[in-house]
Amino acid sequence: MTHALLVAVLGGLGAATRFWVDGAIRARGRTVLPVATITINVTGSLLIGLVVGAHLHLGLPATWQLLLATGFCGGYTTFSAAAVETVRLAQTGDRARALANLAGTMLLAVAAAAAGLGLTALWVA
Repeated sequence: MTHALLVAVLGGLGAATRFWVDGAIRARGRTVLPVATITINVTGSLLIGLVVGAHLHLGLPATWQLLLATGFCGGYTTFSAAAVETVRLAQTGDRARALANLAGTMLLAVAAAAAGLGLTALWVA
């Protein structure tokens, strides 16, 4: 199987996982912020940080980094949904929540990716 096909298969698995996680979180009740999308993007960023860190610090082969980070995590995380939900909040006049969603998602996702990288660096220390 070629790398592209494996990335596509894992991307599909990531998207199915996102669908399941999103549904499970939304079933708990409505919130003013898109908590499901935030959770998905933050956990996906953490996983990408762990995968990249495993490649850099633990010798995970580059092929596995490609398949897991680009394939699975690429299908699992969803920047486009976060962008649409931010715009939707702004369009309804809730600019404060739109800004909180935008900044919060960005800060939390970057912090989660950094945490993943940091955890793998600690593993070898």
